[in-house]
Amino acid sequence: MANIVELQSIHKSYGLGTAVATEVLHGISLNIAEGEFSALTGPSGSGKSTLLNLIGLLEKPTSGQLRINGQAIDGLDDAHITALRGRTIGFIFQFHHLLPGFSALENVMMPSIIDQGWPTAEAKDTALALLKQVGLADAAHKRPSQLSGGMQQRVAIARALSLSPRLILADEPTGNLDTQSANDIFELLESVNRERQSACLIVTHDPGLAARCQRRIHMVDGRLVDDPTANA
Repeated sequence: MANIVELQSIHKSYGLGTAVATEVLHGISLNIAEGEFSALTGPSGSGKSTLLNLIGLLEKPTSGQLRINGQAIDGLDDAHITALRGRTIGFIFQFHHLLPGFSALENVMMPSIIDQGWPTAEAKDTALALLKQVGLADAAHKRPSQLSGGMQQRVAIARALSLSPRLILADEPTGNLDTQSANDIFELLESVNRERQSACLIVTHDPGLAARCQRRIHMVDGRLVDDPTANA
């Protein structure tokens, strides 16, 4: 099975050239295969968010090689990186980041609107189908303030799927939810992974949820530990 993410000897530093230069990732090598369902765990400050931002093409490594969907990032300009990110990666965050002035349907359509430049009938049909898939067909025209936290997270998942990404990155997607809602969201991500074969990388502090993933990637002090397949 091909890799959707390939990192080789990735270092990431902040404040280079200053007296407070700090390296937060120390030579990370990691492959994530198509369709893989993985948890990224580790204590606060271990570098999880930085690693997720690099994989999500929100930041660039200081050194090392990063490939997403077979495409080397070295030398790509911002426009090409933005296009690769938008068409390959879906993001889910702890606090949803839904646009409060738009309906659930419009929020789910937003990645397509950004990609195409305008709302299309196809984008609307896709968004309605996704809202149905996440159990929110009847909430399409409600705004985020009219939805519970769990329902808002379902909208965020539908939005992340709107361009059929091959990789889903979820940063503490259940961290702001009660136990039952968290379980429901996790089961939804499992079904998306199973049915769409989108690779999922989930940052979580919940050991119970991490244990349910196919693979657990554990970080400590900017290094990978307890992951025998990290360098495969």
